[in-house]
Amino acid sequence: MTLRRGVGFVLALIGLAAVVSVAALVVLYLAVGGGVGRGTRVPSAAALVLRPAGELQELAPDSVVGQFVDRGDDSLRSFVSALRRAKTDPRITSVVLLPGSLDSPYWGKLQELREAVLDFRRSGKPVTAFLEFGGDREYYLASAAEKVYLLPSSSLDLTGVANYEIFLRGVFDKIGAYPDFIHVGDYKTATNQLTETGMTPEHREMAEALTRDMFEQLLGGIADGRHKTVGQVRALVDDGPFLADAAVKAGLVDGVAYQDQLDDLVPVLQRDGEAVKWIEAEDYDPGGDGVRLRRRPRIAVLYAVGTIVSGRSGFDATDGDLIGSDSIVEDIRRIRDDRSIRGIVLRIDSPGGSSVASDVILRELMLTKERDPERPIVVSMSDLAASGGYYIALAGDEIFAQPGTLTGSIGIFTGKIVYGGTLGKVGVTAEPVLQGVNADIYSPLSRFTPAQREKVRVLLRDFYEEFLELTATARKKTRDEVHAVAQGRVWTGAQAKERGLVDQLGGLDAAIEAVKERVGVRPEETVETVIYPRRRTLYEALSDQFGRSSASASLLGVLGGGRGPARAIAAATAPGRLFRRGEPLALMPFAFVR
Repeated sequence: MTLRRGVGFVLALIGLAAVVSVAALVVLYLAVGGGVGRGTRVPSAAALVLRPAGELQELAPDSVVGQFVDRGDDSLRSFVSALRRAKTDPRITSVVLLPGSLDSPYWGKLQELREAVLDFRRSGKPVTAFLEFGGDREYYLASAAEKVYLLPSSSLDLTGVANYEIFLRGVFDKIGAYPDFIHVGDYKTATNQLTETGMTPEHREMAEALTRDMFEQLLGGIADGRHKTVGQVRALVDDGPFLADAAVKAGLVDGVAYQDQLDDLVPVLQRDGEAVKWIEAEDYDPGGDGVRLRRRPRIAVLYAVGTIVSGRSGFDATDGDLIGSDSIVEDIRRIRDDRSIRGIVLRIDSPGGSSVASDVILRELMLTKERDPERPIVVSMSDLAASGGYYIALAGDEIFAQPGTLTGSIGIFTGKIVYGGTLGKVGVTAEPVLQGVNADIYSPLSRFTPAQREKVRVLLRDFYEEFLELTATARKKTRDEVHAVAQGRVWTGAQAKERGLVDQLGGLDAAIEAVKERVGVRPEETVETVIYPRRRTLYEALSDQFGRSSASASLLGVLGGGRGPARAIAAATAPGRLFRRGEPLALMPFAFVR
C-alpha cells in the first residue's frame, strides 16, 4: 500500500509539472506576440514588407522555442517565396524593402535575395527600399529597388570589400603549444591560420583574387541598379562613406526620409489619399491554390547546411549547424524509397568538414543515381559549397552557384595541437606508456616523428588523388586539368563557372527549374517541393541545445560572441572540437568580411 501511494504521489507531481510547463509555454507564446500570426487578411491594395537582417538562414531556425511558438519565418526561402507569390497577387501593389544589419560574411544568399527582388520588379510592380543604415551589404541589396531612401541622420557606408583573416600561431607560441599540421595543396590555407603568423604568397594570391572578384560583383550590381557605369560606381566607392545628403547628390539614394514619411513620398504606397496597408512577409498568406484535380509533380529539396561531421546532425554554438552523415544518409534513403519523387535538388551551404563523412554522403547519393538514373540530382550552392561541401556536390548532374558562392577548395589536411609544453608551463607533467611504434602518432603530447609525418602525408595524398579523380569524372575533365584549379584553392561561383567547376549561375529556383526540365515538367507547371531534413522533435532540439553545444558555448563566451574575430577563432579551432582525433579534413579556411 505504501509503495502504491508513493507511486501515486510521484505521478501526481509529474502531472503538476506538466500542467505548469504547459501554462508557462502559453505565457511565453503570448509574451512574444503569438497572437499575431500567419493568415493576416490581405486587403485589395497592400504593400509587402521584407525585413531581412542578421545572418540570412536557409530555413526557419529549428530552435527549442520554435517548437512551441510560431514567430514567423524570416529565412531566405520565406523571403524568396513571398516575392514569387506576390509577383502574381493582384492585391500586392508593391514591396517595401527594409534591410536591417546583415551580418553574414558571405554573399551567396544575399545575391539570391537580390535576384528575387529584381524578378519581382519584372511584374511591373515597384520596390521601395529604406535604409536606417547603409553598409555595403545593405546597400547592395537595396540597390535592386526602384527607389532607395536613407534615414537623414544616417550615413551610406559604401567603402568596398575587406577580408580579415586570423592567425593563431603567436598565441600557441606564447602558451608553449605547437600546431603540428600537414596539408595537401599549396592553397589549402585552413592550416595556415594555426601554423603561420601571416599569409603565405599563395594564401595572399587567393585572398586577393576572391576579394577582387567580389568587389567587381558589388560594383556591377550597384551600377545596374543605379543606372551608372562600373567606373562611376568605383569612383564613388573610393570617395565613401557619404553623409545622407551627399549620397543623394551622388545619385546613390533617391532621398532622405524617416520611415513614417514613405507613404507621402511614394505614390504607390497610397490609395485614394490613404496609406495602403503594410503586410509583413511572415504574415503574408496569398490564399489557397484552389481545388486540384490532380497531384502536382513532387521534387525533393535536400538541405545540407553546416559543417560535415560523422554521426547525427546537430548544432554547435560556435560553428552552427552540423551535417551528420548518419542523419543525411537516412534522408537520402527516404527520398530514394519514395517513388513519387521525380527529382532531387541538393542545396548545399557548407564549408566541408570530415573527409570520411563527406565520402559516406557522396556514396549514398551516387547509389541513388545508379538505382534510378531517370531521377536527376541537381545541386544548388548557397553561400558555401567548398572542400567537403564541393565533394558531395559531385553527385550532381548539374551544379548551380551564385556568383559570390565560395566553392572549390579541393584539398585536405589533418594534424594536432601539441600542448605538452603548455602543461609544463603550469607544472603538469605526463609520461606515456606505449605499445606499438606509432601508438602516439596522434598524441597531443608529442610532435609527429619524420616517419609518422610521412605516413600521414601518404594517407592525405591518397585521398587528394581520389578527390581529383572523382572531380575529373563528374566534371568531364582530366586529372591534371582538375589539379590545376584544385590544390585547396577557393573560388567564387563566377570564377568556378569559368573553370568548369560549376555549370550555371543561379539560385535554388533555377535548380528546381532545371530538375523540371530534366523530368519533362512544363515550365509553367508548379511542383510540390518536399523538404528534407524533417523538423527536429522537442527532445532533439533540447539535446542539441544543452548537449553537444555546451562546451563550445563556453568557448564562444570566452571569445566574446559569435562575430568577427571570435567567429574566426572558433572556426580555426573546430578541428580539435568537432572531429575524430587525426581525422583527415576537407574543410575550407575562414575569413570574416566587413
